[in-house]
Amino acid sequence: MQGVRDAAEVAIRAARAAGALALEGFRSRDLDVDVKTGIHDLVTRYDRACEDLVRETILAAFPDSSIVGEEGGADEGGGSLTWYVDPIDGTSNFARGIAMWAVSIGVARDGEMVAGVIYDPANDQLFRADDRGAFLETGGAEIPLRSWGHADPAQATVALNFPLPRDLVHEPDLALEQFARATRAFAQVRGLGSTCIALAWIAAGWIDATISFETNPWDVAAGAFIIRRAGGVFHGYRDGDIVPEARDHLAPHYYAAIPGGEFELLHEIMRTQSRRPLPGR
Repeated sequence: MQGVRDAAEVAIRAARAAGALALEGFRSRDLDVDVKTGIHDLVTRYDRACEDLVRETILAAFPDSSIVGEEGGADEGGGSLTWYVDPIDGTSNFARGIAMWAVSIGVARDGEMVAGVIYDPANDQLFRADDRGAFLETGGAEIPLRSWGHADPAQATVALNFPLPRDLVHEPDLALEQFARATRAFAQVRGLGSTCIALAWIAAGWIDATISFETNPWDVAAGAFIIRRAGGVFHGYRDGDIVPEARDHLAPHYYAAIPGGEFELLHEIMRTQSRRPLPGR
């Protein structure tokens, strides 16, 4: 597995370098913020610069890699490795000075996820996983990650990236009713604004579940792998059903939770809301 571990080390190095670059612009008053698809979908020059840096770092070590990035799209190489790159996951938080964003890099070999790195620069927390397990690097220490938490809704804290504006395009009354039911059923409901932070926190046992719709592989590839290596649960959803695990990082909707965290209300939301038509797919 040495090749996998080498790739994991490159992902760590790239994530730390991109995180350091992004920190230069974090909470800057002259940060340039552009709109991509609408007012809820922002991008900054740091998103683009950080992805360029990650791509350069990857290709210097593995020049035949394929790279799928949020900003630069897909570049197909001839090798066995595919890298899924989100240079700043949680750009809206980043742009507003909220310290809840991260660099996410997932590595697949011949289509199977083999490594994942999520780096939270503002808090200097690096979540990573490969064949050796899942770990948190923080404060100079390396801590094994074992997901844990509350499987009883009355005690559970969930991070709902739902309903977002895109969710209210499809059956908005149902979405709002489902959100109201969730707020009554769970002890705490939070909106974090960063997919990969929510996934990393489940791996660490800091929250108990999260769901979201209309996501992309770069949003979840690293986090899904880290959660599984930490013993947690990740399901990709499409058309009302859970998709096969092998490549579920490619599914458009996801459910993630601590071990035993199969919350029926959240699965009901996934079954109904994942039947939506997908724009541009």
